[in-house]
Amino acid sequence: MPKIVDPEARRREVAEAVFRVARRDGLEQASLRNVAAEAGLAIGSVRHYFGGQADIMIFAMRYFAERAAERLRLRAGRLAVPDPAAPPAEHAAALEALFAELLPFDAERREEAEVWLAFSVGARTRPELRPLAAQMHGDLRSVALRVLRSAGRVGVLRPGLDLEAEAARVHALVDGLTLHAVLEPESTGPAEMRTVLRRHVGELTGLPAADLPAPPDLADLRTGPGRDAC
Repeated sequence: MPKIVDPEARRREVAEAVFRVARRDGLEQASLRNVAAEAGLAIGSVRHYFGGQADIMIFAMRYFAERAAERLRLRAGRLAVPDPAAPPAEHAAALEALFAELLPFDAERREEAEVWLAFSVGARTRPELRPLAAQMHGDLRSVALRVLRSAGRVGVLRPGLDLEAEAARVHALVDGLTLHAVLEPESTGPAEMRTVLRRHVGELTGLPAADLPAPPDLADLRTGPGRDAC
């Protein structure tokens, strides 16, 4: 009896193979032949599920964006939201924790960042990827703006801030730290990213970074092996 294969599951397997090749060798090496070999499939089998190389890349990038968005939604949903009457420092710590979810503080997010960088660079020379790259760019800006607006409603931000401009600053900070963490992990590790993020949150809230309590999700970074305590 022939084996029944779930087409969507098989397409996701191929996308995962694209991610592994992109992280290891760069997106330019994610040819049909290399992706098929990485997935352990015959080239003809891969062609059965995709119209061609462009279709593979589009599906992989869309799947990556959807999976990253779902991870962010689930992880952000587990973060404790302070009572509106809580001290400003608690709200600032929650703000930091939410922005920290956008940075590669653990292995899962680091791998995600490596794939994001490969697709972002690849989109410069692959027209079929540009709309998705633009969508991912806009989605991150929207997340930053929503978080800032929420913080503004509980009065944790300094008065008079231009939230559109501040969302652009947060976006640039996240992209810059992520890029440095991927390309220069020895000099931009979790402790360094946390220090920069805390300083920025301090500027947004007017609270000294030293006065902010450690967000629960970053607490394990405070005194881990080889890391400086705050």
